[in-house]
Formats: sequence, structure tokens, C-alpha cells
Amino acid sequence: MDNFLTFFEQMPSWQKLIWIITCLLLSWSLEHFIPLFNFKYRKWKHAGVNLIFLATTLIINILFGIATVSIFSYITLQEIGILHLIELPIWAELFIAILFLDLIAQYVVHFLLHKISWMWRFHMIHHSDTKVDATTGTRHHPGDYIMREVFALIAVILLGAPFAFYIVYRIVTIFFTYLTHANIMMPNWLDKSLSYVFVTPYTHKFHHHFERPWTDTNFGNIFSIWDRIFGTFVYDNPEKIIYGLDVLDGKLDEDLLYQLKVPFDKRIKTDY
Repeated sequence: MDNFLTFFEQMPSWQKLIWIITCLLLSWSLEHFIPLFNFKYRKWKHAGVNLIFLATTLIINILFGIATVSIFSYITLQEIGILHLIELPIWAELFIAILFLDLIAQYVVHFLLHKISWMWRFHMIHHSDTKVDATTGTRHHPGDYIMREVFALIAVILLGAPFAFYIVYRIVTIFFTYLTHANIMMPNWLDKSLSYVFVTPYTHKFHHHFERPWTDTNFGNIFSIWDRIFGTFVYDNPEKIIYGLDVLDGKLDEDLLYQLKVPFDKRIKTDY
């Protein structure tokens, strides 16, 4: 187990980038063979817009990584956080860390991104995509992603998670992000069975429906248990899903400049 964690702790940036590309290409390939919806769109143009958002995400990620190296060292030296108060096998502590990070750095911040008006303005860009596919997982306004990184850092400090735990969590998160956004058809029995524990492709698609109440459900990223515990889980027929947002012009979902300006356009209704 120690060797396993050391591998992730020392994982170079180029290997992380390869993992991102691998997960994206795998999900994209599955879309070709088993699509859920047959979109009539220019796939590469659509991907191009979303991958520009990925570029801003990677830059923010690098900057936060540089800024938080000393924080991880301080946590370890000072033995700060929940994990320093308990004695469990490393595998159990790693599992707890992934659960806790998924709760705070995914579910909680995602819930707030929907419920607090000024936060929602930034998060709207993720929901404005009218052709949800694997690349939509990369579609986050820089302001949106910064807020996510802040909550991830808060979770790390509260937990006292070592750097290796955090990297494992990020690796798992990347896999689920691309797979759950991918435009793929799943056997209903398989998707629904898995959804009792995990966020599945259909589970997350309901979250991307263009209007409430579905837009404000299924906030989890890895585990669906948080939505079930807090009463925000929904499951229905995926054929009912319509992507986009009812308060935005769906024809502008690939207009990059428009999307970047959405959070600052006070004419756009937020319903809050």
C-alpha cells in the first residue's frame, strides 16, 4: 500500500495529463459506438470550446498546486485534521478521504453553486451546453473552478489528508467526470443498479436537464449516497432529458466570449 501511495505522491504532471486525455478519449470513443442521443452538431467545434475551458482549468489547477504544497507539508508536520485523530489501516483512511473529499469538494460546493445566486452565475456556463458529451465535463468557467478548488483545499485541511490521498481522489474524480458526462447509452438495469452507490451516466444527465427541479438534483460526482442522504437524488426516464438552461439562449452555447461574460450580465435571470 505504501508503494501504491508513493507512486501517486510522486506522479509527474505529464502522467496526470495522460490520464485526463485517456479518460476523455475512452468516453469519447464510447459515445461513437453507443450514443444516448444522436446529436446533429459539429463535434470538433463543440469540443474546441469546451477544451478551451479545460485549458483554463489546468492553469488554475497548476497555480493551486504550487500554492498548496506548503499547506500539505504543514498539515503533515503539525498533524492537523480528522485523520490524525484516528488510527486505521491506510486503505481505510484512503477510503474515508475519498468519501470526505467527494462530500465537501464535490457535493457541498456543487449544491452551493446552485443555491447561491452569484455562485450560480458562474456555474451556469457548465449547464449551458445543449449537447452534453464527454467534453462537457471540462466546461467550467474559471470563477466556477476556483470556487471548487477553494472547497477542495478546505476539505484537505479539515481532513488532514496527505498529498498522495488527494492525488488518488483527483484521479478517481477525473474518471467519473468524463464518464458521467459522456453521451453513452447504458442498459437501464445496470445504470440504475450502480446508481444506488455511484453517480452513473444517466444519474448525472438528469442534473443537466434544462429546467428545475431536475437541474437542482444529483449534485454528487463519485458517490450518489450524498444525494440519497440529503434528499436531492432523482431518477427517471433519460429520454425525457433536454439539455441547456431555460434562462439562456441555447444557440449561443458555443459562443466562447458570450459564455465567459454570462456571470457578469445582470440581464440574465437567475431565479434567486
